[in-house]
Amino acid sequence: MAWENSGWQTTSSSEVHNALVQESQRAFMSRVYGWMFAGLMLTGVTALYTVSNEALLNQVLQWRMGLLLAELGVVLALSFLAPRLSGPVAAALFLGYSALTGMTLSIYFLIYTAGSIGQALLLTGGVFGALSLYGTFTKKDLSAWAAFLFMGLVGVLLAGLANLFIRSEGMSFVTACACVIVFAGLTAYDTQKLRQMHAATGYSSAATISVVGALTLYLDFINLFLALLRLFGRRR
Repeated sequence: MAWENSGWQTTSSSEVHNALVQESQRAFMSRVYGWMFAGLMLTGVTALYTVSNEALLNQVLQWRMGLLLAELGVVLALSFLAPRLSGPVAAALFLGYSALTGMTLSIYFLIYTAGSIGQALLLTGGVFGALSLYGTFTKKDLSAWAAFLFMGLVGVLLAGLANLFIRSEGMSFVTACACVIVFAGLTAYDTQKLRQMHAATGYSSAATISVVGALTLYLDFINLFLALLRLFGRRR
């Protein structure tokens, strides 16, 4: 009887531990998605405000390269300095990055119709949601995708840079298709990787970790949106 009680207690403790781990992961991912959606909302509001303010829009057009460099600096700071950043500082950097992105993306309202931007946004939301769910619930280890996705990311970056000089519509179309594949895959991969990262930190839901995770998924969403907009957007 003592052995049976011991076995029951061990099983019960294991179940309690698993339940706590699952609850911790749900809380962590809820914070990640919460920050990501806050960033996307701020990006959207900033883009709409910028395009409606002629003076600000002209400044963005004039200083677009500087804004892009500032965005890159914030991403690097959040990515490499995250362990040294406090939660409020990480949050401020992320929200600042989201606002800068909104300013730079405002020019797309001058290129594409508002309707096609809305359609691309809805399509992106559906694709992102489906792949994020896949990354959450699949039992398959997606780490094998890492090398393929990294090479694909480097490839589309190089192709995009080359097309700045070549200005080929055909290359632009192929690059956009490749971007959809790469960032769709990254959405599933990063979702699973974030859950593994959370486990590696001892199931900590620290604010800085949540913000860095939100930035990762935010970048996947924005780049997927831009690729779909280039493919299906109607120009003015």
